[in-house]
Amino acid sequence: MNKVGTHLVVDAWEAPSEFLNDPERIRRALVEAIAAGEATLIDMCVHQFSPHGVTATATLAESHIAIHTWPEYGYFAADLFFCGQGQPKVAIEVLKNALQAQKVTMQEIDRGFP
Repeated sequence: MNKVGTHLVVDAWEAPSEFLNDPERIRRALVEAIAAGEATLIDMCVHQFSPHGVTATATLAESHIAIHTWPEYGYFAADLFFCGQGQPKVAIEVLKNALQAQKVTMQEIDRGFP
């Protein structure tokens, strides 16, 4: 395979609901994760749902990060795809710490073509 990128699929839980329902905290966490992961932010969209939950996407020069939160369950799902340079595992560690998730599972998928 000619690897062009790394895709991380993350489930995290036991995070404080107030953190997962705070769009500005999510935005700051993403900005910190992007910087730590040595990626380049192009654009970001953060949406607050009613009565609770946040979805955020960051378009990166290296691809993207997306996060979806379920504060009522202390759970978030994240998707990080970095092609070229960057450190997605460092980025998810920063995101996990910023949102204080106590448990995390991660699947790593190499992306590419034959």
